[in-house]
Amino acid sequence: MKIAFFETNQADQNFLAPLFHDHEVAFFTEPLTETNVSDALQYEVISVFIYSSITAQVIEKLPHLRCIATRSTGFDHIDVSVCEQKNITILNVPYYGENTVAEHTFALILALSRNVHKSYARGLKEDFSIDGLIGFDLKDKTLGVIGTGHIGLHVIRIAKGFGMHVLAFDVFHNTFLSEILHFNYASLDEVLAQSNIITLHTPYNEHTHHLINNESIQKIKKGALLINTARGGLVENDALIRALDEKILAGAGLDVLEGEEYIKEESFCLQEDCTPLRTRQIEQNKNLLSRDNVVFTPHIGFYSEEALMRILETTANNIIQFALGKKENQVSLPPQNLASK
Repeated sequence: MKIAFFETNQADQNFLAPLFHDHEVAFFTEPLTETNVSDALQYEVISVFIYSSITAQVIEKLPHLRCIATRSTGFDHIDVSVCEQKNITILNVPYYGENTVAEHTFALILALSRNVHKSYARGLKEDFSIDGLIGFDLKDKTLGVIGTGHIGLHVIRIAKGFGMHVLAFDVFHNTFLSEILHFNYASLDEVLAQSNIITLHTPYNEHTHHLINNESIQKIKKGALLINTARGGLVENDALIRALDEKILAGAGLDVLEGEEYIKEESFCLQEDCTPLRTRQIEQNKNLLSRDNVVFTPHIGFYSEEALMRILETTANNIIQFALGKKENQVSLPPQNLASK
């Protein structure tokens, strides 16, 4: 088979190349988009990460494409409906970092609850005062977990180690685990209203787009923290800025941002014709990142040595099995709900 891997580095290539010595393989460092789709014309299998944009227009230009192997759990960067129409198989990595992302979630929580980032910033200025740096204990606080899939459940396990109470929202209730882990399911409104810290662990799709919006933020308990290690599009930027301005939220821990893919393109947008939406999202994100009650990491919640190896191993196996006529970890159109991540 002819296989192309996009968004790879040298370490990825060193690991993957020996596994596919019987196939024609090419590696590209950049994401696959409409601008470079010509690089993929001859390939039957393409493997991408989350910054590739596999739209209907891209798919239409790939006549030999039979399989897309995404090196991620989420697949919102792929037009699934067009793939299904064209009988193109989509494979993903369903389990690779439930503990990895959950641990990062708590890194963001602790950075906010104990003002770690503020203390560090002061230290860089040789200011070692403790005024305004008083934090709060996690013990006996209520954590609201939206989405109780593999990552959400691992977050709950960690929260219990801190002695926290947990409320969870999901359309699917795992009653057995809720009893074992001692947490309660509640409605979305109840989770927003009763939680000291709200953390998002749902996939991004048309049903979860702007799950946190100008209407739902009014239901959040005043002074709560919001954590997002899932997808930027779950939170409406306008709503988040408003919630911080009006002190509905005391802070936010963000590994993802709506429009995060445009941050690195700011210089391009200043020089070329930039869409109003892209320009607005760049300005909104600059606003958010300038705040001392916002902790931001550049989408690295998954980024541990162990998780990266699991991603590569699973992706390689997915492609090898596909070449043998088997379809492991195949994905399809998402259900009409807030399915967990």
